[in-house]
Amino acid sequence: MIRCTTAHVHLDAVRHNLRALRAMLAADAALNRDAGAGPVAAPDIIAVVKANAYGHGAVGVARALEEAGAQMLAVADIEEGIELRDAGITLPILVFGALSVSEVDGLFTHGLTPTISSPGAGRALEQAARARGTTLSYHLKVDTGLNRLGFRHDNLGRTLQALLASPVLSLEAVYTHFSSADEPDVASVEAQRRAFDTACAHLVACGAAPVRRHAANSAALLRDSRLWFDAVRPGLLLYGMAPGALHTAMDLRPAMTLTSRVVAVKGVRTGEAVGYGGRFAAERPTTLAVIPAGYADGLDRRLEGRGAVLIRGRRAPIVGAVSMDMLTADVTEISDVSPGDEVVLLGSQGGAAWQQIDAREMAAAIGTIPYEIVCRLGSRIARVTETAIDDETID
Repeated sequence: MIRCTTAHVHLDAVRHNLRALRAMLAADAALNRDAGAGPVAAPDIIAVVKANAYGHGAVGVARALEEAGAQMLAVADIEEGIELRDAGITLPILVFGALSVSEVDGLFTHGLTPTISSPGAGRALEQAARARGTTLSYHLKVDTGLNRLGFRHDNLGRTLQALLASPVLSLEAVYTHFSSADEPDVASVEAQRRAFDTACAHLVACGAAPVRRHAANSAALLRDSRLWFDAVRPGLLLYGMAPGALHTAMDLRPAMTLTSRVVAVKGVRTGEAVGYGGRFAAERPTTLAVIPAGYADGLDRRLEGRGAVLIRGRRAPIVGAVSMDMLTADVTEISDVSPGDEVVLLGSQGGAAWQQIDAREMAAAIGTIPYEIVCRLGSRIARVTETAIDDETID
């Protein structure tokens, strides 16, 4: 039995978005070749499916991306990688996170590629590889200013020698992560780009052979082709959303629609309060639709008085407190609303622009980012994979 509130995941949209991104990268690379500036070849695509594929369902999304031609997948930790391997995913899988969080056995038993971001992690993996009599390929993370994980870009001469000298660890790629790629802070991004260039040159000076480089998430790859290097790491774009205030001409399709049903229609008189705390009081006779979705499903309480839902192709403002399991919407201006009517919380209910609510709009209403909107959807919301309707190949 599926609850009223359901996330419909459109894998055809995921495949479409990957192909659209690949086409954009190829076209821009061709322009760079003609102009003699920037990268001359389109970068590989490392598709990010961490956090349950941004709330969309990791296994289904990973299969769709594998079918559509992604060169590699990326996850947050070893457990996420094991889930994909157990589901039959054969693409290379990069583990972003710190290795101390998990047992490293899964790297070897499930063929995962770790990130080494500290000397301690390097020593632990070297010991594990020696014990198994095998060689382990890894990606090296360099910290160029985010100041979380990674070898400091300005201290590589002291920290890398033992790692690079290991006969059982094989450096496959080097990468970094931008702190402000989706912000207007151009100076910060440029400073990190220069630091990464210097770090890559220093690696070679330390005796490492030239390896693949990657740095750009969705925001970075949109803002500057010089940040592409040999591979890019899109996440949000694959799910049909552009990050921050950035825009793109790509034909992106949202990969998730969040729907529910009206379970009751309630009339309240002028002056009567609605919901916990009574923060909303009706200024006129008001008709409310009761919807079985709340903060236990991942809907933010700040949507009260700021967000809206779609019912019968019309926008209905959310009024009263968003509670654990329910919210209420003002449908006074919408005719004949009845129990059983479809409610769209994310998605479209008609072809007009005002008949659509996307994660960017919801995020802007409550002062957060679209990543949080989709990632926080609760586990009790069923993810239902929709069959492809229009999944043409983009040339």
